[in-house]
This record gives sequence, C-alpha cells and structure tokens, in this order.
Amino acid sequence: MIKNKPPSTDQNYILRLIAEGEHQQLDFKFEISDSRKIARTLAAFSNTNGGRLLVGVKDNGAIAGVRSEEEYYMVEAAASMYCKPPILFKAKNWIVETRTVFEVYVQKSEVPVFAQDEKGKWLAYIRVADQNILANRVLLEVWKRKNKPHGTFIEYSKSENELLAYLSENGQITISKFTRISRLTQIQAENILINLISLDIVEMKLTEKGAFYKLKK
Repeated sequence: MIKNKPPSTDQNYILRLIAEGEHQQLDFKFEISDSRKIARTLAAFSNTNGGRLLVGVKDNGAIAGVRSEEEYYMVEAAASMYCKPPILFKAKNWIVETRTVFEVYVQKSEVPVFAQDEKGKWLAYIRVADQNILANRVLLEVWKRKNKPHGTFIEYSKSENELLAYLSENGQITISKFTRISRLTQIQAENILINLISLDIVEMKLTEKGAFYKLKK
C-alpha cells in the first residue's frame, strides 16, 4: 500500500465523486468498524474494474468525516491480513466542508483476490452496481482456466448444441433452467458453461438475483 498523504483541500474532487452516488467503482462508508467487511469491498473492486472507497461519507452522500487515523489502519489490515493475495492501495485524506474524507483507491487485479470471512473461509467477490456479490463456482473455474498455460478444448455434444440453440432463441438461461432442459446434473451443466465461457462463446452476468448466461457478442 501507499502511505496516507497529508490532507488536500481540493474539495470539488470529492464533491464530484459523491454526486455520482455509489456504483460499481465507488462505495461510501460512514465509518470502518470491521476490517473483514472492508476486505470484501476491496476484493470486489480488485476482481472487477477497480474502484474507490470514500470513508466518512454516509450512504445518502452526506459528509460525516472520519473520526481518527484508525480508519487507515483498519483498511491496511483489510488489505494485508484479510485479502489474499494482499491488495496494494493508494490512500489520501481530503478536507471537505471542514471535515476529513478518507479516499482509498484500488486497481483491478491481474489475479483473483479472495477475502477472509468471520469463519476463516476465503471467498471471492465481484462488484455488481453498488453491491459486492459472491463469485460462484463457474466464475472461479473460469478464472483458474485463464491462469493455466494450456487452452480449453471441447468436443460438442448434444448438450452443448441444445444450449447454444436455446440461447440463440431465448437470449439467456440460468443453471437451474439448463439442468432441467438438458437433464444434466448441476456440476455437468456448470462444466459445459465453464468450457464455453473459457472459449469466449458464452458470457456470464452476475446479478443480485443470481447468475445468467448468454451468447457473447
């Protein structure tokens, strides 16, 4: 991480960010009381497109200000102790309306980042809109494939052809729907989707309601 810098008084920068509201690359936190929870946000930013965390800002955009330098050390613990691999971040204090807003910037990672939960389990998250969504098995396996030196080779079977025909006609499908129409187990259906996603034929869209799969344009 990059050590916290002296406060800056260019408050217009922070006010412009706050005006955007929370989204895929921006999150507000009134305060930090749990490094593990912050680790999820940092990991989600890293696994998606990077992002900024503004501490001392309420969900509605109201500026409350940070109370002490403890916020920095909580983020440092989240990034170094509760993220695997550890996350590099940039940190800066901003003076806005006489209050201090703590900005944390995280870049997109080249490798998957996992965050440790309260039970010690390492989980991966991605950022969807303003939410941190748990990565499913399909996404985790696709990430693994991308880090392997050899490519993905598949032989099209009836199941693959039925899936592609369904997507061509209906646009998208869920795992549960795919298992019903193909009469495959969930693991078998997921493995087919993993292959097709790895070959850039199908893409996955994770939402708060679950995962959907469609043909890649």
